[in-house]
Amino acid sequence: MSNFKSDILWRVYLLYFMVAIFALLIIGKVFQIQFVEGEKWREIAERTNLRYAEVDAVRGDIYSSNGKLIATSVPVYEIRMDASSYVIPDELFYSKIDSLAGELSNLFKDRTAAQYRRSIINARNNQERYFLIKRNVSYNELNQLKNFPLFRKGRFGGGLIVEKSTRREMPFRSLAARTIGYERGGYYVGLEGAYSEYLEGIKGKRLMQRTTGGTWIPIDDRSKINPRNGKDIYTTIDINIQDIVETNLRKQLHRFNADYGTVVVMEVSTGKIRAISNLTLSEDGFYRELFNYAVGESIEPGSTFKLASAMAAIEEGIVKPGDYINTGDGSINYADRIMRDSEEDGHGTITFKEAFALSSNVGISKIIYDNFRNEPQRFVDRIKSMNLDQRLGLEIAGEGSPVIKNTCSPDWSGVSLPWMSIGYEVSLTPLQILALYNAVANDGKMVKPLFVEEIRQTGRLIKKTKPEVINRKIASTTTIEIMQDMLIEAVKNGTASNINNKAYQIAGKTGTAQVADSKFGYHRDSGVNYRASFAGYFPADNPKYSMIVVIHNPKGWIYTGSQVAAPVFRTIADNLYARHIDLPAKEFKEPVLANLPSFPAGNYKDILKIYNQLGGYVIDNPTSSWITAVAHSDTVKLKEREYIQNLVPNVVGMSIKDALYILENAGMNVKFQGKGIVRRQSINPGVRIQNGQTIYLELT
Repeated sequence: MSNFKSDILWRVYLLYFMVAIFALLIIGKVFQIQFVEGEKWREIAERTNLRYAEVDAVRGDIYSSNGKLIATSVPVYEIRMDASSYVIPDELFYSKIDSLAGELSNLFKDRTAAQYRRSIINARNNQERYFLIKRNVSYNELNQLKNFPLFRKGRFGGGLIVEKSTRREMPFRSLAARTIGYERGGYYVGLEGAYSEYLEGIKGKRLMQRTTGGTWIPIDDRSKINPRNGKDIYTTIDINIQDIVETNLRKQLHRFNADYGTVVVMEVSTGKIRAISNLTLSEDGFYRELFNYAVGESIEPGSTFKLASAMAAIEEGIVKPGDYINTGDGSINYADRIMRDSEEDGHGTITFKEAFALSSNVGISKIIYDNFRNEPQRFVDRIKSMNLDQRLGLEIAGEGSPVIKNTCSPDWSGVSLPWMSIGYEVSLTPLQILALYNAVANDGKMVKPLFVEEIRQTGRLIKKTKPEVINRKIASTTTIEIMQDMLIEAVKNGTASNINNKAYQIAGKTGTAQVADSKFGYHRDSGVNYRASFAGYFPADNPKYSMIVVIHNPKGWIYTGSQVAAPVFRTIADNLYARHIDLPAKEFKEPVLANLPSFPAGNYKDILKIYNQLGGYVIDNPTSSWITAVAHSDTVKLKEREYIQNLVPNVVGMSIKDALYILENAGMNVKFQGKGIVRRQSINPGVRIQNGQTIYLELT
């Protein structure tokens, strides 16, 4: 029995011993592979490491509605070199390296021949098989490079490796650049992003090998799966209209040194966006497409919102266009706040139609407040029935959210109802406001703004977009017809009378919103900036286009929607009427009148002389020598600027010559800086003058 146990133990010990020996052998082998032969095996592993990499497809092109290419992918090439001795023998390499370096230096002119020679020799010493020579090489440069020493032998004889890629180009540069879009941080914005699924195509695959240095290189074109190129997008943008829009917006922004501005032109019946321009004053002093204000900026619209308020009042049956309203002296108290009209002495008793045309804050707010104060939610609900509380659902990402608050909102107050009625305490994007005006022009049908008409691939139609109705009827036919007439009246005899003309009729509404804004440096004495706007459509009797113009913070004395935004609308409309609207020849018998200029302030005789030369008609002649002049198409209204003895005069808006004459005659010392007209004076008008007092003027 003991012999049997001894035999078993001997076998167990032997087994343990063999396992231990085997373990030691494994550890020894691991040590040998890891530390003794590690470099050799790592090199082999790296050389034999293979994988498939994705190959980008050529991105589709973007076209204007009239077939002009507005975004395309231009081929560019990356030049690399297999500098190892596996491909190029030493004798061949060193006999040609000097001439190759010289040719590269002459072609690219970014480095000397000696620098090229040194870098390529270093790559060869390191046996680099994917050495970078140059990125972003054009097709013409590539053709020249293929005939250089060494490179003319191709990849397997001279080490030349050519990697093709594409770069996005916009032939028309800044035109609608922010709406068309571009790549930013690895993703696309604008239409480039909205339709990226169609534009980007289907990626291919290529077999890659990792070299000794860890660089992956393509090894076999036969194993390549070719990508499928992207589809082409045909936008609604008419490049000719876009050029007109951007040129005139830029000109007006420069004139008033404004912070930014936007203009959108929409086709009334379809909602197709024919032009969209967003220009911002950049740090270098140029206006550039940096942000899509039309789509993304939800702001207080000001008086352009009075269209919605007036429609709500008429639709609810609480007022008719001929009903009279007493606006008093142009001011009214609501709770702890005073609302004022822009007309200093008010409009007195006027009809509701006149209140709308003259943009009377008091008149519009009184109608809304007196009739809805006991049921303010009824007014809110009527506004919302026009879809003004909902986004338009644009393809372009980043649409601003509209804000039409309810009476249960935490920030609802005793002044919310009257202030909402004139376009404050609500927020809408310019494009959302335009959709409202377009709906009135379209007999009540609100359509979604469209940016793309067709999607094609190699000319074959893939998809065609159709007009999309958001709201079939935002108000009754009777209300829509009344509002169409009131919008015409606002241009004929209201705040936009300076853009009225006899060739064709414009319908629309001005807006001048006060905006508290600390982002920009300049502030008026009131502590606010202004946003001038005009929204409307034309021809009023058969609407073809609707348009909105918004200009933020115009500098100087002129800042209203009628003086800053409406003239841009008129100039663009004149161009489109003459070039893009098919009308009978008789419509053109009477030429479109050019706008007379306004003068913020000056000497009566000087200004009268100018208007006599222009052929304008002067009305309301004042008795004072100092006046302000506001133009209304073919007439101009002169208003007296009164100065009281011993009180500081108001010289803002005057030339420095006139300002010096008035201030020095008032006994003040004057110091000024800048050129142009007086933008700001250091002492407010109406303050009692102290003998020998110095006043500082800022000109622009």
